[in-house]
Amino acid sequence: MKAKEIFSIPNILSYVRILLIPVFIGVYINAQTPRDYYLAALIILISGLTDFADGQIARRFNMITELGKALDPVADKLTQAAIVFSLMFRYQGMIFVVVLFVIKELFMLINDLVLMRKGKKLGGAMWYGKVSTAVFYVLTFILIAFPEISTAWANVFMGVTGFFLLLSFIMYGRVFLQMHREAAEEKKKQ
Repeated sequence: MKAKEIFSIPNILSYVRILLIPVFIGVYINAQTPRDYYLAALIILISGLTDFADGQIARRFNMITELGKALDPVADKLTQAAIVFSLMFRYQGMIFVVVLFVIKELFMLINDLVLMRKGKKLGGAMWYGKVSTAVFYVLTFILIAFPEISTAWANVFMGVTGFFLLLSFIMYGRVFLQMHREAAEEKKKQ
């Protein structure tokens, strides 16, 4: 792998997102004033903007690399994990979102690895995964920035986040099931 690929602008933006994770956790967990919570939310906003920018730059300037294809989703999942685990300290109901998030991501990882060994690969994020991610970031951003939100609204936001996580989990499950069937049929033909 060349230094040009390792240090491409999109990959540097992914490194920045990963470096922002412990900064966010430290700021959020130790937050005491509204300003502290706004700072934590700003860190997540910057992370989200760099996520958007790295994809746009990579596609527009033909800077897509194999490292970037692996690094970007890792940065996404680590950031999302940091958010849900941090929010769990403030909102008890977040435990359900955390459990669902962990189960979904382990399911995705295990299926990706098994299918990769069978010569199959998921062709990137599907629309329902993107919608789920967008809902996740918008609603968790509100929970981070406005800790004084009523319990009722916090529960609604956590419920909606969980619903979209579950929806994408089910939809990806259907895709993986179809891919396993195709791999089995191809194996029979050999």
